Amino acid sequence: MAVISDPAEFNEDDLYVDLRAALELPLYLKCEGFNFAGSVKLKAATEMVDAAERAGILRPGSVLVESSSGNLGVALSVLAASRGYGFLCVTDRRCNVPTVQLMEALGSRVHVIDQPDTHGGFLGARIGYVRALCASDERYVWLNQYTNQGNWRAHYRTTAPAIAGRFPQLDVLFVGAGTTGTLMGCARWFWEWRRRVRIVAVDAAGSVTFGGEAGPRMIPGLGTSVAPPFLDTSYIDDVIHVEEPDTVQTCRRLAARGFLFGGSTGTVVRGAEQWLARNGRHGTTAVAIAPDLGERYLDTVYRTGWLEEEEAAAPETAMLAAMSPSA
Repeated sequence: MAVISDPAEFNEDDLYVDLRAALELPLYLKCEGFNFAGSVKLKAATEMVDAAERAGILRPGSVLVESSSGNLGVALSVLAASRGYGFLCVTDRRCNVPTVQLMEALGSRVHVIDQPDTHGGFLGARIGYVRALCASDERYVWLNQYTNQGNWRAHYRTTAPAIAGRFPQLDVLFVGAGTTGTLMGCARWFWEWRRRVRIVAVDAAGSVTFGGEAGPRMIPGLGTSVAPPFLDTSYIDDVIHVEEPDTVQTCRRLAARGFLFGGSTGTVVRGAEQWLARNGRHGTTAVAIAPDLGERYLDTVYRTGWLEEEEAAAPETAMLAAMSPSA
C-alpha cells in the first residue's frame, strides 16, 4: 500500500484494459486517469513545474497562469495547491462546467474567454490574455504548455518506456493529438529505441493539426486550429481522424460495459478501431493511450441529445468550435 504526502506522488502507471471482452477489439488501453488530477496531463504538469522550480522561475509568491481547455488546468491546480502557489487558468466557454468547478474547488481562479480572437480563434484570445497578464505583473509565471519541452519529455521519460516494458512485442501504438506532447514524447522514444513499432496519431475531425480543413469541434481535448509547435510528422507512421458522433458512440459503448472514459479516450479508441479494421486485427499487439476518465463529461458526451443540441446551435457555435484549439 502506497503512503504519500504529495498528490503528484501517486499515479497508477501500469493499468491496462483488454478491450477484447468489452468491444471485441484486440486493443490494450493504457489508463492514464488514475491520479489526483484525473488525466495524463499530471505528468506534463509535474515535469514543467519541477523544471521551473529548478531554474528558479517559480519561487514563493509566484502565481502560475496557463491557457487550458481543461485537463492541464486541473493538473496545475493540484500542483499549485500542494506546493503553495496561486494558479489562474485561462480557458474558454467550451470547457466543461465540472472542470471549472473542480479547479475552483482546488483553490484556483478561472478566467473564461467568451469571444475568439479575429485571427487566432479562442486559443489566440487565451494566449493574448495570458501575455498581457504576465506583462502587467511579474508575479505571474506562464509555463506555456504549447512550447515547453517538458510537455513531451515527460512522456519520453515515463509513458513510452512503461509501455515498452509491459509489451516488449508491441506492434502499434495509438496516441491522441492535442498539443502533441504525449504523441511526440512517445513517438521520439520508440523511434530511438524500438523502431519497428508503428505510431498512429488519432485526431479529431475538423482539426488542422495534420493539414486538414478546419471544421466544428464540440468536444475539448484533441484537435486544434493551429499546427502545434511540437509536431514532427517524420516520427508518425499514420493518422486517423474521428468524427465526433463516433467519439460519443464509442464512449457510450464503453460505459455500457462499465468503463466510463472521457471524450479524448473515446476518440482514441474509435481511431484505433478504424485503423485495425483496415490494417488487420489478428496477431497484432496494439496499445492505445487513454488520457482521461468520464466524470467531467456527464453533462456533455454522456447526456442524450447533447451533440445534436450543439450542432443545432450552428452556425455561430459551429464556427467558434472550429476556431477553438485543444489543451
